[in-house]
Amino acid sequence: MRVAPRILLTESDRSLLQRWARGRSTPARLVLRAKIVLLAVSGLDNQQIARELETTEATVGLWRRRFAKAGFKAIEKDATRPGRPRKDRRDIERSIIVKTTQSRPANATHWSTRTLAAELGVAPVMVQRVWKAHNLQPHRVRTFKVSTDPHFADKVIDIVGLYLHPPEHALVFSVDEKSQIQALDRTQPGLPIKPGRCGTMTHDYKRNGTTTLFAAIEVLEGNVISECMDRHRHQEWLRFVKKIDRETPHGLDIHLIADNYATHKHPKVKAWFEKHPRFHMHFTPTSASWLNIIERFFRDLTTKRLRRAAFMSVGELKSAIQAYIDEHNRNPEPFIWSAEADKIIEKVGRARVQMDKVRSS
Repeated sequence: MRVAPRILLTESDRSLLQRWARGRSTPARLVLRAKIVLLAVSGLDNQQIARELETTEATVGLWRRRFAKAGFKAIEKDATRPGRPRKDRRDIERSIIVKTTQSRPANATHWSTRTLAAELGVAPVMVQRVWKAHNLQPHRVRTFKVSTDPHFADKVIDIVGLYLHPPEHALVFSVDEKSQIQALDRTQPGLPIKPGRCGTMTHDYKRNGTTTLFAAIEVLEGNVISECMDRHRHQEWLRFVKKIDRETPHGLDIHLIADNYATHKHPKVKAWFEKHPRFHMHFTPTSASWLNIIERFFRDLTTKRLRRAAFMSVGELKSAIQAYIDEHNRNPEPFIWSAEADKIIEKVGRARVQMDKVRSS
C-alpha cells in the first residue's frame, strides 16, 4: 500500500500556513493547499482530508507530496505545463506570408486576419502578429503606373541632370498647371478643434466655380512664378510662358521642365519658342509626372491651404492661392532632389520585369 509522506513543520511554517488558510485576500487555490498541509500535519489521512475539505483524494495526495518534497514554493505556484502540441512557428509564419502575398480568397480581393486564420486553422492574433512583423498590409493599396516611354532613360538622365547639376548662366524651372481647382463652400459651418475632439467639416459642399493655376518653381532657389486663369488651353500656356520671359533676367537661358500635355507642344507654342532661343523645353517621360518637382509644390498647396478650406467665390479662391505663394516666396526653400538617374532607371526596370512575370503567369 502507498503511504502518505510525513510532513514536519516549524512554528513559523505553521503560522504562515494558518494565515494563508484564513486569509480573505489569499487566492482560493492557495487556501485549499494550506488547509491540506495543516490537516496532514494533524495526522489525518488523505481520505479523511478529502472528506473534510470536500475535494478529491487525488488532489489531497498531489499537494501533500509536493509540499513534502519542495516546501512552500511547491504550493505557491502551479507547475509549468507543456501545453498542447502545435506546429512549428516558423512553418506557420511562412504559410501566412506565402498565402498573403501569393493568393486571394475566393470571394474577396484581399485577406483579412479572420479569413486567413480560418483558411490556415490558426488564431487571428497569430496572423496579425506575422503581418505586423513583416509590414504586410493587405487592406491597403497604392496606385502606380510604370512609364512605357521608349526614351524613358534618356529623359530621366536629362531632367535629373538639370536638378542635380543646373547649367551655369541659366535658370531651371519646373512648370505645370493645376487645373480645375474648385471653389468649394461647405453647406454648414464646421466645429473648431478642442481637447479630445478633432475639427469637423461637412461631407457635402457647394461649387462656386473653378480656376487653373499655372506655376513655375525655380529649382535652385525655390521662387515660384504663378498666375491663375479661367482656362488651360495653349493660349493660356503661352501667356504664362511670356510672363516667365518678362520676370526673368534676359541674359540667362531658361530651361523648362514640363509634362507631355498637348498644349505644351501646340504648333503656335513651338513657333514662339523658335523665336526665343533662350528657352529650352525638357519633357518628362509619359506617365512619370512624379519626376516634375512642381507636383510636390501643388501637393503642399492642396494639403496646407485648399483641401480643408471653404471659398464663397472664385475670387476668394484665387486670393487664397496667391497669398500662399506670396508667403512661400518671402522665404523660398527649394525642393532638394536626391535620387540619382541610374537608380531610378534600375528601379523602373525591376518593376517592368515583375509586371512581365505577372502578365505571363
